[in-house]
Amino acid sequence: MVKPPNRRLVTAAALACVLALTATACGDDGSGMAGAQGAEGSGAGKIVFWDENGGVRTAIWQEIIADFEKAHPDIDVEYVGIASTEAQSKYNTAIQGGGLPDVGGVGAAMLAGITAQEALEPLDDRIAGSSLKGKLNEAMTENVRSAAGRDELYTVPISATNGVLYYRTDQFEKAGLGEPDTWDEFYAAAEKLTDKPENQFGYTIRGGPGSIAQALDAMYGQSGIDSFWDASGTRTTVDDPKNVAALEKYAGLYRKATPEADLNNDFTKMVAQFDAGGIAMLNHNLGSYQDHVKALGTDKFRGIPQPKLADGTRVMVSNPVSGLGLMKTSENKAAAWKFIEFAASHASNSKFGESAGLIPANEDAAKDPWLDKAETTKLGAEALFSGTTKIVQLPYYLPDWNTLSKADSEAGFQKVLLGKTTAEEFLTTFADALDEAQAEWKEQQG
Repeated sequence: MVKPPNRRLVTAAALACVLALTATACGDDGSGMAGAQGAEGSGAGKIVFWDENGGVRTAIWQEIIADFEKAHPDIDVEYVGIASTEAQSKYNTAIQGGGLPDVGGVGAAMLAGITAQEALEPLDDRIAGSSLKGKLNEAMTENVRSAAGRDELYTVPISATNGVLYYRTDQFEKAGLGEPDTWDEFYAAAEKLTDKPENQFGYTIRGGPGSIAQALDAMYGQSGIDSFWDASGTRTTVDDPKNVAALEKYAGLYRKATPEADLNNDFTKMVAQFDAGGIAMLNHNLGSYQDHVKALGTDKFRGIPQPKLADGTRVMVSNPVSGLGLMKTSENKAAAWKFIEFAASHASNSKFGESAGLIPANEDAAKDPWLDKAETTKLGAEALFSGTTKIVQLPYYLPDWNTLSKADSEAGFQKVLLGKTTAEEFLTTFADALDEAQAEWKEQQG
């Protein structure tokens, strides 16, 4: 992992150059440049919607769009699906060069970076004057409000997820194993259910895109540390000796109880292997629940919250809440807001949550009968909101968080898996970058 430059200063300098060279492009012209204000528009016509999880959620969004256009025949929604791995860079490029949509999927993980570039419209007043007032889950709303690093709300929460340990009940029963409810049981099962000559593995470890979030969940879950920062709020606990030991043990599963191909696997490949029967346990989130149901029914697998410590303590890291943002550059904000309000309504949000297997943000949707039938989603909701699980809040408010926890760290984690660097060296470098980003953010906040 290479120590990153001060991105906030780099971004600011880049934007300053753009503004200095093209000052006339930054007025109310709707060009998509940072600083453009857009307009309310007529409330009819065409709007563009970017789905930041394109491909995975395309079908359900197209269904919601069809419902919306039926209810609002004077508004046409153009759907654009963007791969989650490319969403951040695509937003950044559009902010600086033009081409932002009217509405965009902006989850907590990306929110601070986009908000810092003044690309999003504050939404508190719009929500207060809409049918969504008092209907959005308070915990999810505060999650995205905090993630923006400001007092205002810049995205309407749509759904939440949490870390899930999926396991093949058919394989566990055949081996005479009980549910892997604790970390000790998890490691014992991973070893017992591995048969390399038969290409059968007890676990699949995420070594490709998205690996850091899963590794952090495993680290804090085992260490029992329940805060991302120390008491001073200036030093991260990522490289605490307990977390270092936890990562060493977790990474030690690679090639011992996992496929070698895991080094580059993302969640889609991992899910496919699990559903095909070659993997006994998989860590992901609620997002893959419906994939497992389609492949296996509900009798051959279960999805439970992350394992507990021996004393019964369960620690999980926060997962970013997904949401919809209204772009400041939109020339048709009235129509764009109608779409956001519709998507977050009881019926649409329930439909989205059921399709995706996620916890809906609309509190009326969260009471619908389908949630009782989706055991994994129900267990996840209980773990998140029961008050008994300790949640480590990740610093989504840091503008650099998305890059630090992905592009700058994933290659370093792969080196840990390969034994080319130690867990301590990797986490020390990661911690130093986080501490620097936290210090810059605190200085900016005054």
